[in-house]
Amino acid sequence: MHAFDILGDPVRRRILELLAGGELTSGAVAAVVQAEFGISQPAVSQHLKVLREAGFATVRADGARRLYAVDAAPLEEVDVWLHTFRRFWDQRLDSLATELARGRRERRDSSGADTPEEDHTP
Repeated sequence: MHAFDILGDPVRRRILELLAGGELTSGAVAAVVQAEFGISQPAVSQHLKVLREAGFATVRADGARRLYAVDAAPLEEVDVWLHTFRRFWDQRLDSLATELARGRRERRDSSGADTPEEDHTP
C-alpha cells in the first residue's frame, strides 16, 4: 500500500495523531477512535494492523498490553516527496508572515505604544 493510501483514511490519520503524543495501548487508541468515529474495536484493531504492516506504527508487548507508537520513517519519505511542492505554499506563507508583521507594526504605531507618555506631575 502506498503511503498516501494509508494517510488518506481519516481514522488512520487520527490514530497517527494520537500516537504522535507518545506510546498508547491499543485499548486507549480504540477508546478515542470508537468515540470519535463510532466504529467497533475490531475495526480499530484492523486500522492499527494496517499502520503496523505499512511501517507507520510499531508495537511492543508490555505484559498483556500492546503499546503502539509512531514510526517516523514512512512519514519522512512523505516529507521528502512533499518537498517538491513546498514552493507552492512557502511563498504564500512568507507573504502571510510579512502581512502579519505589517499589521502588528501598524497597530503598535497607531496605539502610540512607542511614544513617551507626558509627565502629569503637579
